[in-house]
Order: sequence, then structure tokens, then C-alpha cells
Amino acid sequence: MTLFAISVFILLGFIYWATAGYMAEQTDETIEAEIVGLAEQYQRQGVNGLISVIRERVARDPNGKSLYLFTARDYIKLAGNLEQWPTEVQPSDGWFNFPLDSTLGWHGDPHIARARVFVVPGGLQLLVGRDVYDLMAVKKLIERAINWGMGITLALALFGGIMMSRSTARRIEVINQISQKIMNGNLALRIPARGTGDDFDQLANNLNQMLDRIVQLMEGIRHVSDNIAHDLRTPLTRLRNRLEATLISVGPEHRDNVADAVAEADQLLSTFNALLRIARLETGGKVVNPVQIDLSQLVYDAAELYEALAEDKHQRLNLNVEDGLQVCGDKDLLFQTLSNLLDNAIKYTPEEGIIDLSLVRQDQFVMLSVADSGIGIPDEDKEKVFQRFYRVAKSRSLPGNGLGLSLVGAVVAMHKGRIELSDNQPGLRVNLYLPAVSRKQGMPAAEQPRRLPSKG
Repeated sequence: MTLFAISVFILLGFIYWATAGYMAEQTDETIEAEIVGLAEQYQRQGVNGLISVIRERVARDPNGKSLYLFTARDYIKLAGNLEQWPTEVQPSDGWFNFPLDSTLGWHGDPHIARARVFVVPGGLQLLVGRDVYDLMAVKKLIERAINWGMGITLALALFGGIMMSRSTARRIEVINQISQKIMNGNLALRIPARGTGDDFDQLANNLNQMLDRIVQLMEGIRHVSDNIAHDLRTPLTRLRNRLEATLISVGPEHRDNVADAVAEADQLLSTFNALLRIARLETGGKVVNPVQIDLSQLVYDAAELYEALAEDKHQRLNLNVEDGLQVCGDKDLLFQTLSNLLDNAIKYTPEEGIIDLSLVRQDQFVMLSVADSGIGIPDEDKEKVFQRFYRVAKSRSLPGNGLGLSLVGAVVAMHKGRIELSDNQPGLRVNLYLPAVSRKQGMPAAEQPRRLPSKG
């Protein structure tokens, strides 16, 4: 809008300069022509001839558009349609503007006049001018038109800028909305194009081609990992079953080795099952059959399940659960998420450590928090721990496969929530935010959640 307004201002300024300047130049040329004519008459006929010519011209111009005043040395009028010399005009050659009013013998409305003084030999003074009232009126008209033009220009520029910005913002908003849905897991969506071939259509086509390529690469990687998991899970299951059968018949001296082999096979099967489950979650993108879940009761059940494991390490499990909090989603997946978080907290917290499990309502979300006093996660690794098989350096000596938080991240994304990792000083605090639903009214007594007492 500013650039457009400056351009129009320069254009209107040029028009004003060209129009008003041309009219002023024409006025000056007219005065110059009259001075030249009077000078010629003076050369031919002298002072008396000049007086006669001035009187003749005054008689031919009753409206007084042309102004004349021929005076002696003491400014006594000899001829002309002005009665006395203007006080603003100095008795020397040059151009002047002066007010034309009754003090000069002017009989009309006060105007502005423009004149030039010509010194006649012998000390006589000749003033020749023009009434420039019409010129000043035209200038004011042009100035008023320019002012109105600038106002209209600014209004149109503002309106046009708003319309263009809104049109651009709508196109960008469509791209943002589609991109957000794609980032949430719906990789089948594509950015629509209007078919105009403009920059936005080119951007949409490029982004769509990039998405197609990304989906193609992801599908290839997913198929490879899925095929590996499927192909290896079956022989691993057979191997485990054979080892378990061997464990029954083997002698006492080999029983521990076979039992360790069975445990390793179980770990491998658990890893492959977790990989397949994460792949299915990321491919689905959303909960297939969501139901209303009493998350408070789910937290109590998970805490009761892992209470014994915490007691074995002499850890204290504290609960702070707000009753009756409801979410909509998959009960099994949410329980698996709780189990992974509690399992990690117990695993990475030393003996005599403290684990805090809380569930509270925060605005439109339910916040589930699991905080421990364990080894924690460095800030530079907080985003990386959601990657498959990624493990923090100081936790590599502990059992695990690096898929627990990957599964948690996939489940939270499916439920349209978010996850935050922060320092618990010492230890790690994991906060899950899930969209809340209204509390159930009239819940039967048998379904009321019960509180697990805090340990310690």
C-alpha cells in the first residue's frame, strides 16, 4: 500500500507541476510580450506615445485582466488602471506577486496579481502585470483534486492490500492446515491446487511431489522392517518353543543356559512385536474404535500392577490422582503407555528412589505425569529418545531395546495429545496431555475408582 501510494503521489505531483507550471509560464510570457510591445512603442513615439498606448489598452480591457501603471520619478501616476504604486513592489526590474485591492484603486474583489517592473529611461517606472486569480483558482482546484485523489488512492490501496492479503492468507492457511494433518499422520492428504499455474500452485505441486517421494521411501522402509519382523518372529517363536521343551528334559547342569536362551528369545520376540505395533500405530494415524475411558481407574490399575515391582527395589510409589477423569481412546494402548512409563521409571531409578504418579485436569486436557529420581535424560537427547532403538549413553548397560518411548509417542500422537520431557532434579518427569471429555454422571458404585495408598 505504501509503495502504491508513493507512486501515485509522485504521479499526481508531476501532473500538478506540469499543469500549474505551464499556466504560470503562460502568464509570464503574456506579460513579457506586453512589455516588449510597450518598449517598441516607447522607442517609436516616446513617453507621450507610451502613455497613449497604455490608455488604449486599458480601454480595450474593461475587466482589468491586464494591469498597467506608468509613473514619474515621484510615483505620480501618468497612465494605467492602478491608482498608486504597490508597496510590495520595489522600483527595479524583477518579477513580483502582490495583493490587488481597493488601496490600489482596484474596484473588484481582492485578488493576487503578478507583475514585472520595467525602468524607462529618465527615471520613469512602468509596471505591467496580470490578474492571476484564475490561475490561483485552478491551482487550488488541482491541489484539492490531488488531496482527494491521495485519499481515495490510500483507501483503494488499503482495500486492495487487504483483499490481496486475505487471498494470500487463505491459500497459506490451506497449506498450513493440510500440512498439520499430514504431520499428525495422515500421509494420504495432498495440498489442493487451483489450476491457475501461479506460484502457489507450483509450490503445492512441488510439496505434493515431495510428499509422494517421502511416502514412497517410508513405505519401503516400513515394508522392509515389517517383513524382517514377520519373517524372524516365526522362526524365533519356534526356537523359543524348542528351547522351552528342551528346558524340561535337559540336565541340571545345562538348565540355566537353556533358561537364559529362552529369556533372550522372549526379549527378541518382544522387540519384534513392539516394532510391528509401532508400525501399525504410525500407519493408522488415529484410534480406530475410540471409547470413553475412565483414565483415573486405569492409572490405579497400572500403579497396582507395578507396585510390587517398585517394592522389590525398595522404591516409593506416590499417587496423586484426581478421580473421574475421562478421555476418549483405546484402553489397551493407553494402559500399555502407562506400563511403559512406569517400567522405565522403576528400571532407571535406583533403590530407595521415589516415583511420583499423578493425574490432574488442566483446562481442556488431562495431564498424566510420571516423575522419578533416576538417571534422567540430557537435554540434547530429549527429542531423540522417541526414535526407534535410540538409547541414552548412560542407560545402555541396563536391559531394554529403546522402543518404549517410541511406542508412547505413537500412542499419544494417535490420541491427539502431546508429550513433554523435563528435568525432575534429579531424574526425569514425563508429562502426557490428552484431550479430556466431560465427567460421567451417575457412575455406578461398582465402577467408582478406588485409591491405591501411597507407599513409604
